[in-house]
Amino acid sequence: MTALAGSAIPTAPKMVYFDNAASTPLDPQVLEAMLPFMLEHVGNPSSIHSHGRKLRAAIENARKTIAHLINAAPAEVFFTSGGTEGDNYAAVGSIRTLGLQHAITSPLEHHAVLHTLESLAKAGAIKLSYVRHDERGQLDLSHLEELLATHPRSFVSLMHANNEIGNLNDIQTIGEVCQRHDAIFHTDTVQTMGHYPHDLQQLKAHFLVGSAHKLHGPKGIGFVYNRAGIHVEPLLHGGSQERNVRAGTENVAGIVGLAKALEIAYAGMNDHQQHIQGLKDRFITKLTAEIEDVQFNGTSAEADKSLYTVLNVSLPPSEISEMLLFNLDINKVSVSGGSACTSGANAGSHVLTALGADPMRGAIRFSMSKYNTAEEVDFAVAQLAKLYRKIPA
Repeated sequence: MTALAGSAIPTAPKMVYFDNAASTPLDPQVLEAMLPFMLEHVGNPSSIHSHGRKLRAAIENARKTIAHLINAAPAEVFFTSGGTEGDNYAAVGSIRTLGLQHAITSPLEHHAVLHTLESLAKAGAIKLSYVRHDERGQLDLSHLEELLATHPRSFVSLMHANNEIGNLNDIQTIGEVCQRHDAIFHTDTVQTMGHYPHDLQQLKAHFLVGSAHKLHGPKGIGFVYNRAGIHVEPLLHGGSQERNVRAGTENVAGIVGLAKALEIAYAGMNDHQQHIQGLKDRFITKLTAEIEDVQFNGTSAEADKSLYTVLNVSLPPSEISEMLLFNLDINKVSVSGGSACTSGANAGSHVLTALGADPMRGAIRFSMSKYNTAEEVDFAVAQLAKLYRKIPA
């Protein structure tokens, strides 16, 4: 590909959105599926009259759709408000109900897992251990084996793909290690649900979570897979919904939208991956050509080791580093500097800190979706290069 230096900066008709790991645009087909349950079908799905029964049927059909796609039983799928609730349900419920006294995670996990387990450890409910990793965030699974040999029947929570640096973990192997030591394995698959196939007949996980707004569905709805035979106490009390697992009137429109979004994602998975990986490769090529000393955090620049939707860029020290996201926003490019759940915080990225990243280097997470284009990649690179004075203003 030719470099942009010396050429005109590509123009963009609107804001360019490269923060899909935080949230994705709603697919119009998903909205179409949801609308009848927002405008026409009234009532409560717990009611026994015809209005209620129609809503109940929609929920159960959605549950069957999701279960079929992930190769699970419908009775193993429970609807939640999103990934954070699912992570909390798995961790708190398992530790309290099953009497687990030890938990294992990594310093790179999402705060929905880290903060939950740290809170339980602080309260004295568990002892907490962390799996070692290298300077690029790759987990040492031999250390996991050592920890479990010392602490069998632990709660283990390790994500499929890191939401900031995109590193992929081998959850199949992790599940097998956990099985050998009678551990309860939970994996946060929020970033990979709908982007990779998940087969719960093959994967040795007891809990797995998904969130609709990461795969072009609505916000505020997700699900947790809870393997049959592992019964844990609910987080929420006050109703018998979700077979006494999750109290509260169901978000029927959201549930329908979640199932539709996942159905669309599975149907187009190969095409979407090919398209998005092409955009990521284009980003890498053009950023390397346009910005001196650009680097990539974690394994995000390696196709076989990272989530294809995420590229975490490490930029050379500059006076603009502290205002980088703000300056890009002014220039019509929306990106993130880390996990969206800590947006606005001054603590910085706990993931990059754990990797020992240079705090003087700016970091940008470009995260792509099926709706992004090559022209948008070129525009984003040009705007970033302009800020680093590689392209005349």
